[in-house]
Amino acid sequence: MFNAKHGWWVAAVVVFGGLLGLFYAHGLRAQAGEADAVAAGIVSDLTAQMASAPAVPASVPLPMPRPPIALPSSGRLTRQQVGVVINEADPYSVNVGAYYVQQRGLRPHQVLRVRLPVEPALSPDDLQTLRQQIDAFFGPGIQALALAWAQPWRVECNSITSAVTLGFQPGHCGCGKGADSPYFNATTAMPFSVLGIRPSMLLAAGDVAHARALIDTGVSADGSRFHVRTPMVAAVFKRSGDVRRDVRAPLFPQPNRSEALGVEIRNDKPSTPVPTQPLILYQTGGVNEPLLAQLKFVPGAVADHLTSAGGMLDGSGGHMPATAWIDAGATASYGTVTEPCNYTQKFPHPQLLLLRLMEGGSVLEAYWKSVQWPVQGVFVGEPLAAPYAPVQRPVPAQAR
Repeated sequence: MFNAKHGWWVAAVVVFGGLLGLFYAHGLRAQAGEADAVAAGIVSDLTAQMASAPAVPASVPLPMPRPPIALPSSGRLTRQQVGVVINEADPYSVNVGAYYVQQRGLRPHQVLRVRLPVEPALSPDDLQTLRQQIDAFFGPGIQALALAWAQPWRVECNSITSAVTLGFQPGHCGCGKGADSPYFNATTAMPFSVLGIRPSMLLAAGDVAHARALIDTGVSADGSRFHVRTPMVAAVFKRSGDVRRDVRAPLFPQPNRSEALGVEIRNDKPSTPVPTQPLILYQTGGVNEPLLAQLKFVPGAVADHLTSAGGMLDGSGGHMPATAWIDAGATASYGTVTEPCNYTQKFPHPQLLLLRLMEGGSVLEAYWKSVQWPVQGVFVGEPLAAPYAPVQRPVPAQAR
């Protein structure tokens, strides 16, 4: 399945500046002593990781993240800045898209209707037409996109979200080096204005009912953990015992607990029992997650598993698809649509994902900013869900 080669990221991406965003972002200065202790523990862990990291084959590049220190993000995406694309040839897309527009209170200039083939793969020519329609329709204020369908999920070897956002890049697939994303570890909350890209996420689920539940969960997530410390939630980073798919384990943060933030960071072994707390994050490696039915997610939770075919959303790759996390209650996930080999850069960085979520970003921002080489990876979920952000109440379309 996987080539043994994998790259190592510089572990200091979350030191200092990013930790400030994580531990002080939500008016928690009164608990600064506890936050400092948690931060110090993570910094110590990162230092140890760098010192003990094994040698990497010379053929594997060691790209530096941009920027090298994860400074706090400047704000987050809002509902006024997201556009939704609806495929009128797809009943799922029409139903889910209309429901998203209603629940998020989007205006007509935020809704683009197109006609696409309803099948797993979109051709490069159809992609070009779609991107031209997107560029022509949406104004400069639209910073990100919700693609209201479950298929297509790829363009040849590229994911649909990468191809729509960054353009078709056929030369960066398979077991080779990926293409750097300008949005990786970025601080901006205005990706189109600053970087010229609109990061996208699929409103994908196993069926319309689960997609509607996803949207409801995403809306209810907004601000749900802002200044809320009970019940305690868990961020679980779990080794599966599958050596080839556990390559992110050296990047897992060490166990820690912060009453000030209401979160327990867990670094679990394969034999560790299912956590009793509800989950805000769950990352593992494996073809599937055998404990999926026992996991309980809070609104705004993110979850993914490092494997080859998690982005094949119809299950044709023989691996659990990312939408299984959505159907189980997670609000966003990620998976690769073609064989990526186990380069860690092609999957969400554990510490960056947790950092960007807890500093108040949306799940779209947290996921996109945590993947350095996203060409083969599809992002799925309710893009605006932001559990650690101040609440921005949607205004239903019929009420305006």
